[in-house]
Amino acid sequence: VQLVESGGGLVQAGGSLRLSCAASGFNFDDYAIGWFRQVPGKDREGVACISSRDRITHYTDSVKGRFTISRDNDNFNIYLLMNSLKSDDSAVYYCAGVWAPTCLLEESEYDDWGLGTQVTVSS
Repeated sequence: VQLVESGGGLVQAGGSLRLSCAASGFNFDDYAIGWFRQVPGKDREGVACISSRDRITHYTDSVKGRFTISRDNDNFNIYLLMNSLKSDDSAVYYCAGVWAPTCLLEESEYDDWGLGTQVTVSS
């Protein structure tokens, strides 16, 4: 199983970024995928997740209405579109996968992780 994030960078507050996660090495259709983020000294936080086939999504409250998770099962990619970014959104963002039909925003539920991509929002 391999998950590779990309799309991070430096953006001004109020701006947008789209993160991508390229998946390989497993049956992508059967995996729920989550996006998590972490800042130094804090626990990893679940941001958004999407179920495997019916594409039900969940978001943490702080990003509802600003972030959108989506998946392209034909091309084995997961995306996180982040709009109206705030300085509090600065973190390393990780995608994670679990062989399950539904998704949760709990780190312990996921078995496979990417290495992360840095997002920095300047105020």
